[in-house]
Amino acid sequence: MINIAVVGVNNIGKLHCQAYAKHPKARLVAVCDLLEERAAAAGREFGVPAYTSLERLLESESVDAVAVATAGEEKGGHHFDPAMLAMRAGKDVLVEKPISNRIELAREMVAFAREKGVRLACNLNHRFSPAAFRAKELVEEGKLGTILFVNMRLTIRNPSDETPWLHLRALHPHSIDVMRYFAGDVRRVQSFLTQAPGRTSWSTASINMEFESGAVGHLTGSYDMSMRHPIECLEIGGTSGRLLLDNVYETMTYFPHDSDDRLVLQNPIFGGMQGFNDTFRLRIDRFLEDIARGASPDDVAASGEDALAAQETIEAAIRSFQSGGAPAVVERSGGRDHA
Repeated sequence: MINIAVVGVNNIGKLHCQAYAKHPKARLVAVCDLLEERAAAAGREFGVPAYTSLERLLESESVDAVAVATAGEEKGGHHFDPAMLAMRAGKDVLVEKPISNRIELAREMVAFAREKGVRLACNLNHRFSPAAFRAKELVEEGKLGTILFVNMRLTIRNPSDETPWLHLRALHPHSIDVMRYFAGDVRRVQSFLTQAPGRTSWSTASINMEFESGAVGHLTGSYDMSMRHPIECLEIGGTSGRLLLDNVYETMTYFPHDSDDRLVLQNPIFGGMQGFNDTFRLRIDRFLEDIARGASPDDVAASGEDALAAQETIEAAIRSFQSGGAPAVVERSGGRDHA
């Protein structure tokens, strides 16, 4: 059994607690939150000790891994301190996205994980669907040939105008991670942003991308769309075929160039996923599997380095927009390709 502690037990933190409490490979051993009432309520709900200090929790409980589900500015401002404290104690960490809203802190977290030899993973759950797994198999089997383009749309409704860059930094780690999952690192971006009426933040984005492989791509993202619509669509085109992934997990369609046939796999074939939260369950499964099989820190799925690569691409998109739409090179901390 893998002993897990959860830090930050508001909405997403409770999902973490529920997942570990039910998982056959895990044991939820403690919860932690700076708000004493919230920590105590979660402790009562899940029948585990509750703490307001992660340091005290780690001194008192037998813990193998820590899930950091704190929030903060742009959904990532409070991740750094608990993640570093857990890694300093030699614990594996799964952190919510974004890994951090400050790129220098994200880089420090990844470098520290590498130095300590611990597993650092991120909840980039959009890649964790049977549709994406099957599409990845087809790409690796060469069914698409050389990848030429990757186009992505991810839109939800979020009325928050917390900061100018909330939409980019909080939502699009998911988009860019999925694009990198199929096409590798991004070399350059060119971005154009706009505000819906009444907005003060940049709530809709159009971002062109050039990948290190030479492939090109485009991301359309928005915090201004109805949740009644499909939230995500991915299209991958290559010299031998084309793939479509519709609404994260619902349908995968493969179109070979040399045939009128097509391969269509729909959700019931993917195991009957009931909703988007199933991608969260699959992500947790993989994190626990990586720990159980003794995966090296360099072989962790949706790793901290993957999360950092997504944030570095987002920061380049911000620089591009600030320069009037001039292309911006993605500045990387070096030495990785874990897509």
